[in-house]
Amino acid sequence: MTKDKQLTKLIRLTGERARLEAKANGTYVVYKDDYGKLIREYSNGEKEYVSGKDS
Repeated sequence: MTKDKQLTKLIRLTGERARLEAKANGTYVVYKDDYGKLIREYSNGEKEYVSGKDS
């Protein structure tokens, strides 16, 4: 496996782990989408864009 594929896999697994922990703790994760906007994703699957003073 190339280093690029290993890094991509590690990033994906890290995101999945963050979602699992957010669900277990009743909180949310924040990440950037493909367009560079910050997204707050709650444990129930609800998503909202983060803007202004929150970003």
